[in-house]
Amino acid sequence: MQLHDTPTTSAPQALNHHGWRDQAIAKIDADYQRSADTHLIPLNLPCYAQAGIDLYLKDESTHPTGSLKHRLARSLFLYALCNGWVQEGTTIVEASSGSTAVSEAYFARLLGLPFVAVMPQSTSPEKIAQIEFLGGRCHFVGHAGEVYDAARALAQSTGGHYMDQFTYAERATDWRGNNNIAQSMFQQMRMERHPVPRWIVVGAGTGGTSATIGRFVRYMRYNSQVCVADPEGSVFHAYWRSGDASLTAPGSRIEGIGRPRVEPSFVRGVVDHMEVVSNRESVTSMQLLGDVLGRKVGPSTGTNMVAMLRLADGMRQRGETGSLLSLLCDAGERYLPTYYHREWVSTHFGDCEATQRALQTLLHGQR
Repeated sequence: MQLHDTPTTSAPQALNHHGWRDQAIAKIDADYQRSADTHLIPLNLPCYAQAGIDLYLKDESTHPTGSLKHRLARSLFLYALCNGWVQEGTTIVEASSGSTAVSEAYFARLLGLPFVAVMPQSTSPEKIAQIEFLGGRCHFVGHAGEVYDAARALAQSTGGHYMDQFTYAERATDWRGNNNIAQSMFQQMRMERHPVPRWIVVGAGTGGTSATIGRFVRYMRYNSQVCVADPEGSVFHAYWRSGDASLTAPGSRIEGIGRPRVEPSFVRGVVDHMEVVSNRESVTSMQLLGDVLGRKVGPSTGTNMVAMLRLADGMRQRGETGSLLSLLCDAGERYLPTYYHREWVSTHFGDCEATQRALQTLLHGQR
């Protein structure tokens, strides 16, 4: 939604305006050139490898802002700049309490622009501190469902621009290639035993990642399918099954993925399959995967891992071979006071011991 009208200018002023825009795009491009591609990590799961099934995670935690959302923020800024929505001095507003806000604060600081993240009052102090460290400020609302209208109103009142990740995520990235995450995945898989993944598993917050990957797979005519791992409480699975965009749900308790409403960027037609994952499964899988990797990962990565293991187990039971690829969305250090805190997990999700035993069995292929 355009909330910042470009004023009428004389020719010299317009040239100066274009000069700032060109410099802003050049700064983002330079930042990209300073960043190496993220690693593709093979998982050491002998029970599946012996059956001819290989599992991989693309480690998005190594971006400068520590998450997959760094790619989205870069694309959103370039999209807004090239559309003429962002100019010198424009206040950037986003509805986000998580990694997108952190990444957008980074790019706003890079361009010398004010940044405001609109978020619920329940947002963790750790995320608030990250946004403020990068020069952003936080605007609080009572409930998660209020962030959209509050962000629009704030952009309007400041003469700023509401970045609106939930609308523009699926269109801001060039899904045909141009170094997007899908192209990077397939390039890194070229030397593997099964170079074309049987399944690519991702979560959906905006839906932008699943849209980019799903479109790229079809455009390149790869024999891969896209599975979205949807956390408990999210509306996306019900919408995918029914096609009813008016549906709502309580919302996810797994940070970064799942939504209470159907977001415009979630493209139902590019998703081949969905797996609903419980909160206990997400948190337990996150912790078990940390043991496999020797490092902590975030809860949305745990959600992805549950779906990937279910698909791999089904392939093994049917005697199929191939590869599965998913995302390590962010590092677990951001979640030490919450998802990695035993008392916090017990209070919010209950006893996870039975879930842990079940996932251990799935992880080691013992059933």
